Amino acid sequence: MLALAASASAQTADSLPEKRLTLGGYGEANYTRNFFSGNPFRYMNPDNYRNDPSHGRFDLPHIVFYVNYEFGNGWRMSSEIEFEHGGAESAVEIEAEESGEYESEIERGGEVAMEQFWLEKTFHPAMNLRVGHIIVPVGLTNGNHLPTQFFTVYRPEGESTIMPCTWHETGIALWGAFSGWRYEIQLLPGLDSDLFGSQAWIGNASASPYEFRIANKYATALRIDNYSIKGLRMGISGYYGQSFANSLMPTYSDKYSSVKGEVAIGSFDFEYIARRIIARGYFDYGHLNDAEAISRYNKTLSNKSPSPRTSIASDAIASGVEAGYDLLGKAQKLYLFGRYEYYDSMYKTPSSISDLAWCGRQRAVVGLNWYPMPEIVVKAEYSAGLLENPYKNENSVSLGIAYAGFFH
Repeated sequence: MLALAASASAQTADSLPEKRLTLGGYGEANYTRNFFSGNPFRYMNPDNYRNDPSHGRFDLPHIVFYVNYEFGNGWRMSSEIEFEHGGAESAVEIEAEESGEYESEIERGGEVAMEQFWLEKTFHPAMNLRVGHIIVPVGLTNGNHLPTQFFTVYRPEGESTIMPCTWHETGIALWGAFSGWRYEIQLLPGLDSDLFGSQAWIGNASASPYEFRIANKYATALRIDNYSIKGLRMGISGYYGQSFANSLMPTYSDKYSSVKGEVAIGSFDFEYIARRIIARGYFDYGHLNDAEAISRYNKTLSNKSPSPRTSIASDAIASGVEAGYDLLGKAQKLYLFGRYEYYDSMYKTPSSISDLAWCGRQRAVVGLNWYPMPEIVVKAEYSAGLLENPYKNENSVSLGIAYAGFFH
């Protein structure tokens, strides 16, 4: 199943009334206690922060409101607006303690984003054209990011680290379904290599810091899913595009004239649902050409640039599998689950770039998901984040409650 908006649009024009308004959304409220230091310098000097006390946090990771309207004759509109981590609150106030001066204040962190906004025309169940701001369905999580579509309290850590998650771009998509198959092909703006980094690889490069999306370079994405075996969905997806000089102030220096920064990603994922069992898994591999030149160039950017100005790997990897068993077997569900992930945002690096060992890690999770009804889930988990020496393991306990559904 794709994102909430896409799942509604998967119905063809022939199966829907001429006019129809659909409302929906999803949201999460979580609490986590982390049994490791929260200091951002803990990877640079791990011994200095090994004995720091645990710390806790409440969070609203994603709250999304969705509107879909069927105009008739195969035309539809869909939109999603997302509030991440509670949204952003800013205001200009007159402060008495500042002699009545105007003060601009940020009262809450977080982000507000238009996750989807598109128009679509259905010509045939096997041919639908979508234009606007769309989900890039590369990997398992981007196409299945509702909180009822994964067991863990937060989205799977590996994919949401090395790739944008949820990955959304303004572009054009052609998709269709026939005989147990579904395909989607997309034309998109390229990523901005200025925003690549050590810890997240390309993960932060789809969100433009400007009021528009720069499109000096272009990219394509492809996804194919098969549903031939009852209860099993298997999918492959991929992405290819150039990324260098796709920024607001690109360089035209001769020494970078041959640098293209091609990003290539390949992914396999599956989901199996049968009786009391749910199992999911994925494997992603990404490659960046010219990683050495891009790393060198990014370190020359201004401190005020949105670039992290860190070294970038040529290859990144993420893999994970989770399985849950329903202990109740009734209308209410109680899944006991386990999950394992391995990912490394610096899996391979050019010889001139040091591999940061803390960027590669394993994660093992056990927990429970209680579904009092299909649209609501209460989650609890214990997670062990396993790092190489000399870094301390990053273990945590998390609780969460979430919903996902249509209100109509």
